Amino acid sequence: MFLIPSLLGLLLFMAPIEFNGSYTIPVAVLAKSLQAFLADSIVDIVAFVIAFMSVATLACKLFKPKFVQNSPFLHSLMNPSPIWLFVRLLGGVIAVMSHSQIGPEFIWADDTGGTVLKDLLPTLFCVFIFAGMLLPLLLNFGLLELFGTLLSKVMRPIFNLPGRSAIDCMASWLGDGSVGILLTSKQYEDKFYTQREAAIVGTTFSAVSITFSLVVIAQVGLEQLFLPFYAAVCLAGFVAAIILPRIPPLRWKKDIFVDGSIPDSKADDLPQGHTNYTWGMTLALRKAHNVPSFKSVLGEGVRNAVDMVFGVLPVVMALGTVALIIAQHTPVFSILGQPFIPYLKLLGVPEAVQASQTIVVGFADMFIPAILAAPIHSDMTRFIIAAMSVTQLIYMSEVGALLLGSKIPVALWELFVIFILRTLITLPVIVGVAHLVF
Repeated sequence: MFLIPSLLGLLLFMAPIEFNGSYTIPVAVLAKSLQAFLADSIVDIVAFVIAFMSVATLACKLFKPKFVQNSPFLHSLMNPSPIWLFVRLLGGVIAVMSHSQIGPEFIWADDTGGTVLKDLLPTLFCVFIFAGMLLPLLLNFGLLELFGTLLSKVMRPIFNLPGRSAIDCMASWLGDGSVGILLTSKQYEDKFYTQREAAIVGTTFSAVSITFSLVVIAQVGLEQLFLPFYAAVCLAGFVAAIILPRIPPLRWKKDIFVDGSIPDSKADDLPQGHTNYTWGMTLALRKAHNVPSFKSVLGEGVRNAVDMVFGVLPVVMALGTVALIIAQHTPVFSILGQPFIPYLKLLGVPEAVQASQTIVVGFADMFIPAILAAPIHSDMTRFIIAAMSVTQLIYMSEVGALLLGSKIPVALWELFVIFILRTLITLPVIVGVAHLVF
């Protein structure tokens, strides 16, 4: 009960395999295979899901049907707060406009709503289905109990986090940041993370996959420098992970669980006569023994998938599109980038003025800085922009919207502050590596 499901979970979420010339994880391969299978109809399906969810949520709010009220799962899914109801409705309207190409073109154009609906959401839709269905293999059979105990001596002193958070980081690093956020959100809801821990893991450890990093460095025409580029990303990310939890706003987060209860301060202490391994195995086997049935595990997987597909996709559609509209059609991000010009010049970055325009725009979408970097002549500057866009981590077209749509306790203003702090902390590290390379 412990070994077979846990090994299967490790294999599906963490075993790097080669697929179409790049390395990824089996869950991502399953998602890509489903996306390829549904190639002609997946955009229609996603648009329908978002539109249906918007109408259904409004109907449930107005008429309060008994079957929804009597089901804790459906009630939590279909009963958002007024602000999230508005976001869900906005997502439905934008999805219909982008799918049918009606209304103002700046909303449904290929660089705004069209990008979110046609490029991002089909991938997320497929990832959510498989990651949600298979997540109980990682969560329910004792794997996190074992790893959490084994890694507590590393994660606690360095990051002030439980050992089990290392699993989130690995799943993100090898696969996809959205998988890491899904994993973090579920553990927070199940009282394995406090508010502070969930916020730190969600904003610091939901790293970008190796595959996407390769896409970013290729976009700026420096594929041959992938190894130093990824070394800069890892080093800068590590430095940010040490510093950010120790300063506001993450430092201000409370060490309480989702229901307001206080964790046991001695939870990480080993009982007398146990080593980390023996106690980890004891907890793991106890967890596996308490699994009621295969049917309950399957039911939980289905609920995970439904919750993510129907609950999060409308949020990503709305917030991602709005962020891209601001980035593409207003000077807001260029203006916000102006204060970074002296900082970039101080660090010795060539073409600092052009580089400053790419810094804050990464909050809208991680890929936009790499696109805007194309006209910049300096290889060093393009290298820095590419690495910076990956280490900034929080972007509203996916990770930011996912965090806001999940139960993880972070507000929009906090995400923006963390984004700016990540930029300020990681830039000197990246520039230092760039000076060594060029």
